[in-house]
Amino acid sequence: MKTVRDDFTILKRQVNSHPLTYLDGAATSQKPVQVLDRIRAYYDRENANVHRGVYTLSQEATISYEGARAKVAAMIGATAAKNIVFTRSTTESLNWLAQGYGPNQLEAGDEILLTQLEHHSNIVPWQVLAKATGAQLQYVSLTADGEIDLADFKNKLSKQTKIVSFAHVSNVLGSLAPVKEMTALAHEVGATVIVDGAQAVGHFPIDVSDLDVDFYAFSGHKMLGPTGIGVLYGKADFLEAMTPVQYGGEMIERVTLEESTFQEVPWRFEAGTPNIAGAIGLGAAVDYLNEVGLTAIADKEEELMAGALSALAEIPDLTVYGPKDAKNHHGVLSFNLAGVHPHDVATVLDMAGVEVRAGHHCAQPLMDYLGIQSAVRATFAFYNNQEDLDRFVLALRQAREYFV
Repeated sequence: MKTVRDDFTILKRQVNSHPLTYLDGAATSQKPVQVLDRIRAYYDRENANVHRGVYTLSQEATISYEGARAKVAAMIGATAAKNIVFTRSTTESLNWLAQGYGPNQLEAGDEILLTQLEHHSNIVPWQVLAKATGAQLQYVSLTADGEIDLADFKNKLSKQTKIVSFAHVSNVLGSLAPVKEMTALAHEVGATVIVDGAQAVGHFPIDVSDLDVDFYAFSGHKMLGPTGIGVLYGKADFLEAMTPVQYGGEMIERVTLEESTFQEVPWRFEAGTPNIAGAIGLGAAVDYLNEVGLTAIADKEEELMAGALSALAEIPDLTVYGPKDAKNHHGVLSFNLAGVHPHDVATVLDMAGVEVRAGHHCAQPLMDYLGIQSAVRATFAFYNNQEDLDRFVLALRQAREYFV
């Protein structure tokens, strides 16, 4: 019987004479043949620039490109395709907000509220903005299980809070933010809510309209799409309040020698020739995720996480970070083996064909908060299976025997 694994050609290869067990989807997901074929089809049959040409190829490419925008909007519950801006990545989306939206909202004494579990991409741009405007950064503490402390979040909200930005799912701890509740609380004090959805989109159903967030950012390559394409969702009024941070072709309406006017949202933000193939590939990834079913994907990943948490609890000298319940622990599983550097653990696992990430995972403040320098991280995706989990656990036990 055909399974989803058959759609991922790379999973058939061997690494170090072992079947590939790919457990690094938090860094980038694997791509199904349907996505790869659609990208190839664009270059084979439709390759032309978008929006400007009146000839057939350009019209076809534009339809495919804008069709991808509509698919993304529908997938995340946006009210219209115009709420979707194509960027290069989550990182670029957050930087655009810090550069094009934030300066218009802040003055000295205002506050930006983040959490202790953020990725560097959701810290550094706000640090730079705070220094430029005289605003202050505040950070929400975590619970013992690594979840956002709602009581501390409430306490740190004030009339000075202008921007609240946090991850939907932690890329280290797998903890899920109570987005809807946090958004409602932030809106009560008049703050803008920005959510980093890089580790959430493609793993379970998301409805940004129901969550009522003002901005939501994510990356195509973490949800089966190609690299180099990202998404910034924004409510219409909030996008209108944002200033473009790149200028030139495509985004203009009229240029004279003295001044220029810009296109309407979202095209005013997409300067130059966009990543057409990337957007079309992202649209194909959305089609694939919808076909498999996001609820089914969530169920499968929870099943794998439950098995992993149970198995790792039986391994001595091993510390797992994040929520203990698989229902609250999404996708990523970070851990350390006592007395062994994470890079050494990852190397031993790689020799068994098990591919995991080791390091600080672009979350050094969180590492400091946890009292560690780095950790091993395994990520479970719906295209993984029980054999992958078994090989991972066996290789980890072998690593412990070798080092401990």
